[in-house]
Amino acid sequence: MSSAASSPSRITLLADDGAELRVADHGAVGARTVVLLPGFRAPASSWRFQVPALVGVGFRVLAVDLRGHGDASPNPPGTTMTRRAADVETVLEAYGLEEVDLVGGSMGGNTIWAYLDAHGAGRVRRVVTVDQTPRMLNGPDWAHGYYGYDESNRDTFFAGEVPPTGHGTPLWRRPRRVARMLRAMGRTPGGGSGLGRGDLDVLGDHARADWRPVIARDLVPALFLAGAESELWPSSHAAASAALAAGARAAVVDGAGHATNMEQPRAVNRALLDWLG
Repeated sequence: MSSAASSPSRITLLADDGAELRVADHGAVGARTVVLLPGFRAPASSWRFQVPALVGVGFRVLAVDLRGHGDASPNPPGTTMTRRAADVETVLEAYGLEEVDLVGGSMGGNTIWAYLDAHGAGRVRRVVTVDQTPRMLNGPDWAHGYYGYDESNRDTFFAGEVPPTGHGTPLWRRPRRVARMLRAMGRTPGGGSGLGRGDLDVLGDHARADWRPVIARDLVPALFLAGAESELWPSSHAAASAALAAGARAAVVDGAGHATNMEQPRAVNRALLDWLG
């Protein structure tokens, strides 16, 4: 691991509404840049297993805490995916980035589609999403959404929490994977969801969105990774998403749940380096 990977510079950026965003900057200035966006409420440290692998082959890596993540500002009431997209643009503009690679896990993946929809692909070279279906709502034309979520509970399912599904490998059967995930996130298990009004607002907006039309525009080459044992949705979402665009590819990571990059980091790192290579 390089010293750049272990000792990043940490920058605070201000969004146009005054919210604080945090960026951990690893690697050499001027190198091709990868921006890492974590999933809902997860800190940027959840990418700790990917950063040294990327820096080690010459990438500059920006691990970003948008609002609602890490020690960035909390999500205010009314937060939307469009707001998250604007925050991504704040980061890319502040660093003057062009030809950047965007990698997002969970909600971070759909934040990429929100960004491309609102701001275009002018700054973006390639995209990777990690275990995130582009449409969480199940329906007649999409069977790859969040387990148990459909038109009957469209506006209530995520009203107070991220609902358990009963799918995936039970936690008691994967202690090593859970321990690795908690180390990466810098957290320990705790009671209660702790979700504020702004968290629930962006969660609901995220759940109701359909990013398939954005993917179908084939704006940039995209890789869809899925955890074979994801607790949230069937891994078939990756292939179904990739089928929407000619420049897309899909892969399923064996032995991984929803926290795919933390549970099977070596497999994810191989896929990232191959795709971004």
